[in-house]
Amino acid sequence: MRVIIIGAVAAGMSAAAKLKRIKPDYEVVVYEKGEVVSFGACGLPYFVGGFFDDPNNMIARSPEKFRETGIDLNIHHEVVKVDAINKKVIVKNLETGVEFEDSYDKLMVATGAYSVIPPIKNVQLENVSTLKSMADGIKVKELLNKEENKDIVIIGAGFIGLEAVEAAKKLGKNVTVIQSTSRILENVFDKEMTDVLEEEIRKHNVDLRLEELAAEFVGQTKVEKVITNKGEIKADVVIIATGVRPATDFIKDTGIDMLPNGAIIVDEYGQTSIEDIYAAGDCATIKNIVSGQDSYVPLATGANKLGRIVGENLAGANNKFQGSLGSSCIKVMDMEAGSTGITEVQAQKLGLDFKVKFISDFNQTNYYPGRNKIYVKLVYDAKTKVILGGQVVGFKDAVQRTNVIATAVFAKLTTNQLGMLDLCYAPPFARTWDVLNVAGNVAK
Repeated sequence: MRVIIIGAVAAGMSAAAKLKRIKPDYEVVVYEKGEVVSFGACGLPYFVGGFFDDPNNMIARSPEKFRETGIDLNIHHEVVKVDAINKKVIVKNLETGVEFEDSYDKLMVATGAYSVIPPIKNVQLENVSTLKSMADGIKVKELLNKEENKDIVIIGAGFIGLEAVEAAKKLGKNVTVIQSTSRILENVFDKEMTDVLEEEIRKHNVDLRLEELAAEFVGQTKVEKVITNKGEIKADVVIIATGVRPATDFIKDTGIDMLPNGAIIVDEYGQTSIEDIYAAGDCATIKNIVSGQDSYVPLATGANKLGRIVGENLAGANNKFQGSLGSSCIKVMDMEAGSTGITEVQAQKLGLDFKVKFISDFNQTNYYPGRNKIYVKLVYDAKTKVILGGQVVGFKDAVQRTNVIATAVFAKLTTNQLGMLDLCYAPPFARTWDVLNVAGNVAK
């Protein structure tokens, strides 16, 4: 059995490693157009900010380690075409420019996603970068470590953009954030939560500009300022963090079913609409447990888990992936925030009969140092009171409380059950009635 895997980052190498462990006699061939494999891009903002300095900390395993297991791993090789009818791929050696043909019995597409670059004039100027690859990280770290680069403009207020804010502020920079919509993180958190986070950002002297669009970069060779629809901003460095799009252009003529954005639609086994072709990671959909919909959620957690399932199924298993809650979290300056399940906005779009409850409380007792505000929002079924989603924002343990809500959503607990859930209590960690108990008890 010859299996070709396209892409060697999270999902691809998770599948390759699992497959080779189960079926050591299988031919497992991996093509990766870059040179870095098994790479965790989530660490990039923290690498840039100097929280750690060795970029290899973001690499789980080297190409050599994978090859030692018998995986035929080829870096600097780009698959440019897939012939699904004849089960062949056209591969380009990026070092020599030579193209060649290879054949497969089963194929996995794990090509990830690429950064979206907005239509900004003079985007090619120096000192302008995305923050997606290892090369991006090294470049941006070098730029931010230069004393003369004081004014940093970040375009996009999603996860990467806001994590880059913390990195730049840690290095003592002046930071401006431009976001085209009216809220930060609007696809993940509801307004009550983003209001709190926006206030926290501004408290740290970050110029957060909402409903503003970057139109042009100005400079001779390197960027000097950003022109927007509302004025101009001085800029020594610009970081573009306006989202990602699935890297699937090379398979658009295969007939594989995709979402409008190019994400490959897969079933619970990781299979595409074409027999013997699988996909996982940031190039593919993932099934949302609450909505049942095929969703595009480009997160490392889902990529690794579905990648592992695909590896098992490539080996002949018939294992189902249980689905995703889209659980995600972020540190925003001194605060942390987590979200799981569906938001109020998503529940409205799904036409569900639901209720919400938003509360503010305290994370622990008042007589032990470290007490602070914490905010919880629950989304739940109006009739059954089954919890559909939740969000937590606070200065301490907000994300771990989000994990409790994720468990509650997965287990289909009701708000009443959450209200009486036997959570740990001690003065440094919670109040007698934890904030999640309180939220559950008031969610009627």
